Amino acid sequence: MKILFFRSVLAFVMVSTTAFALPSDSVIPEFNQIIQFSEITSGYIEDATSEAISDLDNKLKTIYEIPSDKRTFNNTARAYDAAYDEYSTISSAIYLMGSTHPDDDIRNSANDAIVKFSKYENELQLNEDLYRSFKEYSATSEAKKLTGYKEKYLRETIRDFERNGFALSKQKRDQLKEIQDRLSVLSNRFSRNIAEYQDFLIVGEKELEGLDDDYKQARQQQDGSYKIDLSYPSYRPFMQLSESENARKELYLKYMNRASDKNLVTLEKVVLNRMEMADLLGYKTFAEYRLETRMAKNPQTVWDFENSLIEKVREKGSIDYNEVLQVKREKTGNDTASVVNAWEYSYYNNILKKEKYQVDAEKVKEYFEMNNVLDGLFSITQKLFGVEYKEIKNPSVWHKDVRLFEVIDGGNVIGRFYLDLYPRENKYRHAACFPVIKGRATGQGYQIPVAALVCNFPEPTESKPALMSHNQVETFFHEFGHVLHNMLTRAELSGFSGTSVSRDFVEAPSQIFENWTWDYNSLKLFARHYETGEVLPEDLFKKMDAAKNVGSGNSTLFQIFYGLIDMTIHDKYNPNETRTTTDIVKELQTQIVFTPFVEGTNFQAAFGHLMGYAASYYGYLWSNVYAQDMFSVFETKGILDEETGKRYRDIILAEGGSREAIDLVKEFLGREPNPEAFYKSLGL
Repeated sequence: MKILFFRSVLAFVMVSTTAFALPSDSVIPEFNQIIQFSEITSGYIEDATSEAISDLDNKLKTIYEIPSDKRTFNNTARAYDAAYDEYSTISSAIYLMGSTHPDDDIRNSANDAIVKFSKYENELQLNEDLYRSFKEYSATSEAKKLTGYKEKYLRETIRDFERNGFALSKQKRDQLKEIQDRLSVLSNRFSRNIAEYQDFLIVGEKELEGLDDDYKQARQQQDGSYKIDLSYPSYRPFMQLSESENARKELYLKYMNRASDKNLVTLEKVVLNRMEMADLLGYKTFAEYRLETRMAKNPQTVWDFENSLIEKVREKGSIDYNEVLQVKREKTGNDTASVVNAWEYSYYNNILKKEKYQVDAEKVKEYFEMNNVLDGLFSITQKLFGVEYKEIKNPSVWHKDVRLFEVIDGGNVIGRFYLDLYPRENKYRHAACFPVIKGRATGQGYQIPVAALVCNFPEPTESKPALMSHNQVETFFHEFGHVLHNMLTRAELSGFSGTSVSRDFVEAPSQIFENWTWDYNSLKLFARHYETGEVLPEDLFKKMDAAKNVGSGNSTLFQIFYGLIDMTIHDKYNPNETRTTTDIVKELQTQIVFTPFVEGTNFQAAFGHLMGYAASYYGYLWSNVYAQDMFSVFETKGILDEETGKRYRDIILAEGGSREAIDLVKEFLGREPNPEAFYKSLGL
């Protein structure tokens, strides 16, 4: 559940895209045309990588050669934004292929290219001519009069150069580049190890008692056994529904050790290099370095935020845990049971919802057929934001299941997005929005943004269509919020386009959309029984709503736990000492959550956020405070109120990073933000 950022620190400010001259067989289109993904080959990726780097180098030379007294915002700052944007058309498309393409050669070529791009971007961060060009422009009378997005862009670009080593000697800058190059390789390796890790559990009919026939059919082997892999649509239902405690435990142990054979060592190397980089740049810790440019500003603010949340939700977490413990006692006949183990919690929590609140998750799924959910998501967002979506038939895509849609406003195409919704081997394992082309103003008109929504939802079977759990419906709405952030941007510069906002705010415009899956006026537009067409009964919804915050305290404690693993590793850990990352996980799990740590597990080895979201995981809860506060406006005005939707589009989505996030939130709210709506959303 995230937006994918795949750039270095400088590139995070600059990220994104357009088309430019490539070899005659290029699959990259002319301005605002459609990318020919189906024609991509491993050879193309190699050629395009070299061409993208060479083309950007040539454009940068033009910027370097401008006399200092002739510099303007357009020929220096905007020219750099445009040049980097064109380069990112190629690198972003290739990154997407590395995470999704079914062909091993193409995927491997893409991942090799990603390492080359990362090394090149590290060089850009330390490019003296580029830094000089911006500094020369900053000294001009025009630059000193800049306001708005232009002033912000210039200030942040120079800031990022200086944060990345321009206060250092040439020798130390070279040392910094070596560190960053190592980190590029290590981070890519960590992520690939997770994506390519394969393990499974072979079980018989007995271990599948509690699971439906469709689940079994999709996993049945020729010998009559069943293969349960570690993908989300396979793992989650098994942990909730299998009546075999031994099988659940065995699958849990496998899941919690994904990639641990390689990634425990890789993680230590990553942390050591990040520590070395922070020290070289004059920061006490990597977290201090990373947070300087975020809304939180420093590690102490994050520690205070997380600890204040623990105090606020721990009592609710205790109630949640003990409620599940009581279910275990009743079902096992063991009145003295004092622990709910990790492989038991989802199972007994599901029973709690089913028996106490009469919410049968499997029955609820019957009202959330994939196509109906998609139609509802489209209907709601089209109404709110005054747009329409049109599917492109027979698109040029990387897999037959991928679909392409255009976003139309006033008869004009303003965006395009791909949907890659089903799991397959070697595909990115979670749910995320991949920006491909960023919207920006050009001499040819506004560049149409492009993004890909990559998920792993259940596939339809021969006997039944794809049915989604309500949790998966939430995820779908959440991730589509990222898509809309990219689609509805009107930022002048690609560096501020769409999701190019402060990392601890970027989740807010997606988290807010989860709320539409908890409003009956919204749900009755699309939640229909897949066989009868019956609208989700209001009494069933009321039961779902009553059960909504069952476990909310416990789940929030787990989010705090994950955030503090991240913060501890990047602010209070040294791999050279005897304490290990597994020790950290064990210590924090014991302190924060009620489910006991399981010896022999290594959750952190597959905690992919430790790469792209390093010292940033807290942002999920941080941004949710703003998301729920903004949603309170919709609650007051009406969840489908078009005027409120237009204000949200114009103020929050269209601006992107062109203004400070806190200023956008204040304008939309018409007041200072507060956490009350967030606490209310947890049932506190």
